[in-house]
Amino acid sequence: MSTMSISSDEVNFLVYRYLQESGFQHSAYTFGIESHIAQSNINGGIVPPAALLAIIQKGVKYTEAEIMLGEDGVDQRSMESLSLIDAVMPDIVATRQQALQQQTQQAGTVSKGPAGLIKQEQEPNGAENSTTSGSNLPSGNNYASNMPGGAATESMDVDSSIEIPSSKATVLRGHESEVFICAWNPTQDLLASGSGDSTARIWDMNSGTQIPKQLVLRHCIQKGGTEVPSNKDVTSLDWNCDGKFLATGSYDGYARIWTTEGGLASTLGQHKGPIFALKWNKEGNYILSAGVDKTTIIWDAKTGQCTQQFSFHLAPALDVDWRNNTSFASCSTDQCIHVCELHHDKPTKSFQGHTNEVNAIKWDPTGSLLASCSDDMTLKIWSMKHDNCVHDLQAHNKEIYTIKWSPTGKGTANPILASASFDSTVRLWDVDRGACIHTLTKHTEPVYSVAFSPDGKYLASGSFDKCVHIWSTENGNLVHSYKGTGGIFEVCWNSRGTKVGASASDGSVFVLDVRNLRAP
Repeated sequence: MSTMSISSDEVNFLVYRYLQESGFQHSAYTFGIESHIAQSNINGGIVPPAALLAIIQKGVKYTEAEIMLGEDGVDQRSMESLSLIDAVMPDIVATRQQALQQQTQQAGTVSKGPAGLIKQEQEPNGAENSTTSGSNLPSGNNYASNMPGGAATESMDVDSSIEIPSSKATVLRGHESEVFICAWNPTQDLLASGSGDSTARIWDMNSGTQIPKQLVLRHCIQKGGTEVPSNKDVTSLDWNCDGKFLATGSYDGYARIWTTEGGLASTLGQHKGPIFALKWNKEGNYILSAGVDKTTIIWDAKTGQCTQQFSFHLAPALDVDWRNNTSFASCSTDQCIHVCELHHDKPTKSFQGHTNEVNAIKWDPTGSLLASCSDDMTLKIWSMKHDNCVHDLQAHNKEIYTIKWSPTGKGTANPILASASFDSTVRLWDVDRGACIHTLTKHTEPVYSVAFSPDGKYLASGSFDKCVHIWSTENGNLVHSYKGTGGIFEVCWNSRGTKVGASASDGSVFVLDVRNLRAP
């Protein structure tokens, strides 16, 4: 038998990918730097999602097989599954093996062989399903299905009357790695997605054809006088107000502006390291970005030049949000929030109060209140009229990953705030009263994304349990559900409120047609 060869680079890469897929983006970045991931020769585009979990699971199954096989090579009695910690402890493995041998001798039975174990290994359950989902689909090619049974969906623990049928789902295949982000064009049904395969893609959902057209936006860097793929994740993207341009942010340190036809209009290079967030202002003349280099930058969208760089944070800047066309807020792992103004060399306001890194910030639609969420498990509301938070909302029991305000305008109620947490719940808040009005509890894994429908009547949520749930914001009831094939990183509504897009850890993107669905 040939000797097994495992390099430290290979182990480090799988750990790096596991951290990314688990949502530990900042830990992944630090680990990647310290272990020199960028210098390895591993092509991340061909490594499937959840690879580390898959190989660990096979190792546990192999250990179980060793325990269950007798000296004659015949499978003994079935046994309770090993935990991962039990599987790496020789004393526990030996004790299990002895106990199973004694049970077999006492029963005087011979079992039917290892076929059941082999089947179990071929069909893993739980989180590892994402390693095999869609494996029979053409990798790297455009693939879509909206036929009954065409999408590789799984059953859910919800009332079948609210389950969205596969005939209402279009699954988009093409990305070769996890898809972190997706966003609808504000004027037409073009869905943009950003992935760990160093590409963004624009999917044309206007025609309603079974196989939508896709444009591949390859993120390349100059190396040796030629353009080569950056091999870095595309983790942020945003359309401008009229839908003519798409901005993307990448771990290669560059922001880019693309046309709707897929052409590269500008490359914005000033950050020293990965970009974590970027946003267009409403007027469409500036782009705002936040990076691991502790800075935020306002870019001139027309020229692609840095208009002003702000260096107020003491640690990586994680999120930014415009208050108006020239003023914005930023948050950081330094636990601080700064409000800055173009052409001002100091923050106009700084907020402190969180006790752990601040993951996301969002201004309310009027620009008067700023919401923030943190790993300290709290949600805080700030006002420019006060130095301290006006509400300190404590109800989640794990990290809060993201927040969204409901839209305001004709036909919508007073704005409410939604928060998504690693405690598997979503909460809706009446900010005026500082009270939680609904707790949405059907998810079973961390919730990474929430999005309100344009009329504010519904909220979509996406979780690593692979489910997209759609809730009534009026009464908190679950009205529709769909289960995909990978953990959900992002959900978003199109401008008319007729489609919900979602991106997943297994490289899939899917679109749910919710036009004719009615709440039960």
